[in-house]
Amino acid sequence: MKPQPRVALIGALLLALAGAQLCVWLDTPLPWMIGPLFATAIACMFGAPLRAPLGIRASGQWVIGTTLGLYFTAPVVAALVSYSGWIAVGIVFALLLGFGAGVLLHGLSGTDRCTAFFAMAVGGAAEMATQGERHGAAVDRVAASHSLRLMMVVGTIPFLVRWWTGHGHGPGLDLFVPGATAVSYGALLVLICLTGLGGLACLRLDVPNAWVIGPLFVAIGLTVGGVHLSRLPEWMVAGGQLCIGISLGTRFTPGFVHTAPRFLVACAACTLVMMLLGAGFGATLAALGGINPGTAILATSPGGIAEMSLTARNLHLGVPIVTAFHVSRMVAVVLLIGPLYRLSTKFQR
Repeated sequence: MKPQPRVALIGALLLALAGAQLCVWLDTPLPWMIGPLFATAIACMFGAPLRAPLGIRASGQWVIGTTLGLYFTAPVVAALVSYSGWIAVGIVFALLLGFGAGVLLHGLSGTDRCTAFFAMAVGGAAEMATQGERHGAAVDRVAASHSLRLMMVVGTIPFLVRWWTGHGHGPGLDLFVPGATAVSYGALLVLICLTGLGGLACLRLDVPNAWVIGPLFVAIGLTVGGVHLSRLPEWMVAGGQLCIGISLGTRFTPGFVHTAPRFLVACAACTLVMMLLGAGFGATLAALGGINPGTAILATSPGGIAEMSLTARNLHLGVPIVTAFHVSRMVAVVLLIGPLYRLSTKFQR
């Protein structure tokens, strides 16, 4: 007998809280995301009937989008213009990285080229699964690959960047502080309403990552315009990370580790190659572009907007740079991945 949805959600929340507290005690980076992610993922793979409604993920995404948008003051936006060329290079690198990893996955796992292409594209799991389905990819394998990639990235890159940078502040990072530095609960309510409307608008327009992008751009608009209503209290930011962790962890099922073991092992190997190449590209970008190495590696990693931008925030790195790179990459991948796949098939004939 399946448990009631409310019971399954409460179980996920309690387990996530326990995982978060363990990571806080262990002093890991992103404890409120990493703890819930791994606690719920392991439990789900062992058969625990946990669930996370869509509202949980949307709530977490809203928190992250709003929090990140508050960093984009007018001086920060002006400073980011100088990085536009590097952002364009980063987009090209991400597209080539995904294509190369897809070719490698096809060779290692023997899966069809279409599935391999969308499984390794550096985009969101939902968007890549949808695009892959339109072109004939195996949706379950595409989704499994992206879930595994996110878990590997979140479970390694924040630790490595913290170890490397030692919480160091790169040159000029005093510029990258939130526009609103105090909590005012009356103004916070106004901010919640405005950014919530932004999320709903993007949802109606079918924008990818609507509950990140909508609040992010509303918060950016307010902050650039000098309207500093309130920052989000830390308990709300921690709650948003917990929601993201639960929504990622509950994607895993008991059948996950038994689904095409060769394919999953090949995905893990390809993801490791992608992380190493991303780190190398980030180090090169840091040397040539004068960006803090930790910031550059997070900006060019094959992770998601929320996960990498939150890592930058927790490690006191360049949040706007990381966010700008990942948002630009996401938009480019969503718009170009279909045409690029069709172009690649012409060369394979």
